[in-house]
Amino acid sequence: MKKQAYSILFLWILVSQLVHASQTLVINTTGESPLNTSEHTGFLDLVAAEAFRRSGLKLETVMLPAERGLMNVNLGIEDGEMSRIAGLEKVYPNLIRVPETIMDWEFYAFSELKIDLNGGWSDLANYSVAFINGWKILERNVPAETEITKVKNPEQLFYLLARKRTQVVIYERWAGLRQIKQPQLKAVRLIQPALSKRKMYMYLHKKHRVLAIKIAEALKSMKRDGTYDKLEEQILEPFK
Repeated sequence: MKKQAYSILFLWILVSQLVHASQTLVINTTGESPLNTSEHTGFLDLVAAEAFRRSGLKLETVMLPAERGLMNVNLGIEDGEMSRIAGLEKVYPNLIRVPETIMDWEFYAFSELKIDLNGGWSDLANYSVAFINGWKILERNVPAETEITKVKNPEQLFYLLARKRTQVVIYERWAGLRQIKQPQLKAVRLIQPALSKRKMYMYLHKKHRVLAIKIAEALKSMKRDGTYDKLEEQILEPFK
């Protein structure tokens, strides 16, 4: 009987491991090329996929609007968010932050104007500014007295700039540099210095709390063995 019990326990553990190893998580991303692409070949796509692979998980990516994505993960409709600032778990209590950065994001202003933003966020008050709805860092820091337009996606964002319906847009560095390569935006430039540099984290729904630690360890291992730097060099460096 004891031998049979051990056999049953062993089989149960084995089956549990196999099920866990094949588990697929649906993760939302709001990033654009070169960070995320519809073909899942962007920098963050590949970093997340490798971290999941090392954690015995499969990754499925969806692209939802920023605010809707957060709400869906908080409700458990999707399993996680790929890249968000720290502290969102205070606003969305069902979110668990993976305790290792997936990337540092630099937030820049883009404009045709020669403007001085050395004073930081407060200098934006003199201009009309557009950014994507649901990007919390921007909602918290752009001065309230600024003339603000919020849009759903980067196409709308840079369309406003091309049509001169806003003077400044604020966006992530790499995706912004890609956007302004379009002919209609040839007069637009990235405005130095960066308004902010923030560590970005993956978030999971709290039902995946145990997996957050595994994914964090996988990200750390990628940074230790050079995989992370290699992906950055291949995908991001050409946009400098």
